Amino acid sequence: MLTALLFRFPFPGPWGKELTEAVDDLASDIANERGLVWKIWLENCETGHAGGIDLFEHAAAAERYREKHERRLSAMGLSGITANSFSVNTELSVLTMAGAALDQALASTVAVTVPS
Repeated sequence: MLTALLFRFPFPGPWGKELTEAVDDLASDIANERGLVWKIWLENCETGHAGGIDLFEHAAAAERYREKHERRLSAMGLSGITANSFSVNTELSVLTMAGAALDQALASTVAVTVPS
C-alpha cells in the first residue's frame, strides 16, 4: 500500500535557489532511496520551517526512510522534527486530481509485485 511521509521542522535557511545548491548531494541521495516514488520539498521562509512530502511504494520503505532521514536531519543540527506516516487513499486522491501523480506509483507497485 502506498505510504506518504510528512516531514516538518524549524529551519534557518537557506531558501530557494540557495537551498537547492546547498543540498544537491542530499537530493541525489534521496532520489536513489529504495521504494521512493517521489518527494515534494517544502519551505516557508516567513515561518522558518521546511519539510517534505515523500511518497513510498509501501510502509516498510517509508519507515526505513523516516528513521534514516530523522538521523540525517539531527546530524545537520536540526531539531523539532516531526514525521508523520499516512496510508494513501488512492480512490479519493484520484477524484481530487492526484491521478497522474499516483499512476507512476501504482505502475511501479504492480511492476514490483508481478512475478516474472
